[in-house]
Amino acid sequence: MEENGEKNNVHSRKWKRLGNGFAVILGIIILLLMVGLMSFQWITDYIWMESLQFESVFTTIIGSKIILGIIGFILFSILTYINLRWIRNTYLSHFHNNQVPTWIANKKQSRWLIISISILLGAIGSLIVQGIGWEPFLKVVNRSSFGINDPYFNLDVSFYMFVLPFIKMVLYILLGLSIFYFVVEISFYSFFHIYRMSQSAQLHMGLTLGIIGLLLASFHVLQPYHSLLTNQVNLFQKSVVHGMSYTDKLINIPAAYVLAGAAVVGTIWMIIALYRQKYYRMIIPIAGYLVLVIVAQLTSVGVQQFIVSPNEFSKESPYLQENLDYTRAAYQLEEIDEREHPANESLDEAMIERNALTLDNVRMNDSRPLLEIYNQLQTFRTYYQFNNIDIDRYEIDGEYQQVFIGARELSTVDLPSQAKTWVNQKLRYTHGYGVAMSQVNQVTEQGQPEYMVKNLPPEGDLDITRPQIYFGEQNYDNVIVNSKKDEFDYPSGDENISTRFDADSGIQLNGINRLLFALNEGSFRMFVSDQITGESQFLETRNIMDRVQRIAPFFEYDEDPYIFVREDGSLAWMMDAYLTAENYPYAEAHQGDENYIRNSVKVVIDAYTGDVNFYIVDKDDPLLQTYAKMFPELFTEEVPTDIRSHFRYPEKLFKVQAKMYGTYHMTNLEVFYNREDFWQFPTEKYYNEDIEMEPYYMTMKLPEYDEEEFMLMMPYTPRNRQNMIAWMGVRNDGENYGEMIVYRFPKQKNVYGPQQIENRINQDSTISQQLNLWSQGGSEVIRGNLLAIPIEDTMMYVEPIYIESSNATSLPEVKQIVMAYGNHIVMEATFDEALDKMLQHLDPNREVEEEPIENPEQDQETEESISNSEQTLREISDMFDAYQAALSSGNWEEAAKIMTDIETRLQEIK
Repeated sequence: MEENGEKNNVHSRKWKRLGNGFAVILGIIILLLMVGLMSFQWITDYIWMESLQFESVFTTIIGSKIILGIIGFILFSILTYINLRWIRNTYLSHFHNNQVPTWIANKKQSRWLIISISILLGAIGSLIVQGIGWEPFLKVVNRSSFGINDPYFNLDVSFYMFVLPFIKMVLYILLGLSIFYFVVEISFYSFFHIYRMSQSAQLHMGLTLGIIGLLLASFHVLQPYHSLLTNQVNLFQKSVVHGMSYTDKLINIPAAYVLAGAAVVGTIWMIIALYRQKYYRMIIPIAGYLVLVIVAQLTSVGVQQFIVSPNEFSKESPYLQENLDYTRAAYQLEEIDEREHPANESLDEAMIERNALTLDNVRMNDSRPLLEIYNQLQTFRTYYQFNNIDIDRYEIDGEYQQVFIGARELSTVDLPSQAKTWVNQKLRYTHGYGVAMSQVNQVTEQGQPEYMVKNLPPEGDLDITRPQIYFGEQNYDNVIVNSKKDEFDYPSGDENISTRFDADSGIQLNGINRLLFALNEGSFRMFVSDQITGESQFLETRNIMDRVQRIAPFFEYDEDPYIFVREDGSLAWMMDAYLTAENYPYAEAHQGDENYIRNSVKVVIDAYTGDVNFYIVDKDDPLLQTYAKMFPELFTEEVPTDIRSHFRYPEKLFKVQAKMYGTYHMTNLEVFYNREDFWQFPTEKYYNEDIEMEPYYMTMKLPEYDEEEFMLMMPYTPRNRQNMIAWMGVRNDGENYGEMIVYRFPKQKNVYGPQQIENRINQDSTISQQLNLWSQGGSEVIRGNLLAIPIEDTMMYVEPIYIESSNATSLPEVKQIVMAYGNHIVMEATFDEALDKMLQHLDPNREVEEEPIENPEQDQETEESISNSEQTLREISDMFDAYQAALSSGNWEEAAKIMTDIETRLQEIK
């Protein structure tokens, strides 16, 4: 029996050793798999970044993540090991071995368990620290000075932008970890009331409590700096000042230091009470601390309510001045050049001639209806698509012209189902083709855009040598080029023209690369296909937004990139990259907590090769200087001329600055405090709905300059008023790029605002009748963007009118142009006719050149035709009045009969 028992024990130990060995092997395999998967992703990412020559960006980010990951792992794992080991030792010193579970009593088992838990929490800590800490860490290490100190602590703005967020991040991590350990300690030491009887447990909990108290005190020490970053003076009230206020200085800052001291004293008190087992006394410092917090809050409320509010302006004046100055600095508003505009009504023929280029570039089309037209007339195949129509300018035949331009991209989603094979989607259909371009100020007789570049292959005013678009705005699949299969280029009649990729910007699919990226794609075909050769290249991440975010995820990118044609005939995309921050002292936030924004970088992506360049636009931006230290190989300083000529000041940044300037143009403190001269964006009617006006690009000549230039502008109206009070513009060309100007109108003059013009159009009996008539005749009337056009010392308005049939395949067509100037409004078929008629209103004695009469009989017939048309229009107008009267009286049958007659007459006219 004893022999059998011994054999069983031996057998049991053998299986136990095998089980332990299997568990160790399984753990090693799982660890290797995790490390392998992570390493695999890093390897493929590195190869991709290296193909773009940005591997240094990748290694910098990964290097910082590895350093922080190691620090996080060591911190979390060692602290976890110390805490769990302390708990185990406390248990063993308090109980006999047979009173505790085996996994605690057995030294070897408990050590492995503690190590395993420590490694697990270390891995979690590593992910947390490197995930949220790599960018703040690099910013602190590479920070640049702003050269501006705050007026209270005399610290450079970089302290608030870089140092303070990093310190708070570290404190939050440590505080969260300490609270977690304290909860674990309470959980373990609550069994059998160990905390009452074990000095080891009391010392352990007291030490953790002390760390929590010190960290809490640290947050209170940092609170005064935070008071410069918010207008929240207490839990219940906000100040009129963004940044430090009267209440902050008098109450909140001293209270923060008092609470910091109370936290330290209270912590010491609790440790002593815990050690002496006077547990009820631990409530005293907690209660005292809470009382101090409540007293501080109530005192703050009382001062704000009874001292500040009754005398707010006098109490807050010094702080209001800081708020005003620092907000203007944060948004570069102090650099805006403010000028007076006389708003005269001086338009005449001589002024028209002096500003011919401005008027020749007035937009007669809008990008939104134009996108529909491009997609119907310039796609030619269902698998082509225009995603967006953008506005730009070009020098064509020596003339400065504003244009609309759109990229004809490939959408394999729209391929016929039988064509959606792996070969077609990965090897054959790889790129879009060419652009369409049209003039902004000319339309055909049918109201369609006048194309400057059109068709396949592209033909027109620009010579496009590389029309293929491999990288664009579409959600492109990854593709393989230079395989044995020729790529579809463009359709030509009944044939399809093919091409081959002629660049080396992709990832070569030779050697190990093919296996790695086949695994990354999850594509077995990619690995075994005989269509792929050693010369084949893999084009990955072809959506330009995803591409730049993958390269530099720390920028905020504009959602509206635009394509342009370079001097060599190649196509490229331009994208605006923004640098934003939240901690600029005394500055008001424009959204959320974000109170600093710059467009310091322009990103250019070659539509053919996918090469990416990050060009520096504002080298004086300290935030950019910090990133340039972090990633010195990322940025390019020298900007080619043909790229700079297509720089556009971004609408997003302009809107932010213009909105902030609506308040912060008031430099008189009392006016600023009362918001007496608040400006806002006007409204306009678009597609028959009132919407807030958007900034718009236009070619114009500023009053002080001799040449036309590309401008982005926005009118202003006063709060709750519709007259125009001013307009803001920013220059886009050459060395003047980014210069902002505001023109103020005289306050004693009424200058019509956009909504007032829209209302006057509605009230004009002739125009409104015609618009209503067209909308009743089975068509939809679309009112385009209303443009306010500054010309020297005066202003005019222009609005295109589109007519679109109710037919599903119809196209919106520009049929009329409304022009408003002073008290006059006209609507004509073309811009030139509208301008001519407006000049006739302004100068009734103006001589109009008449064409010589070559055929008197034909001229008489024309006059009779015009007379008949006018008579017909009057008759239809009377019929429409009768139709409205019948509707008003509820006589539906009569109204229907009249509408039938109207439609019949309209058909006769057609």
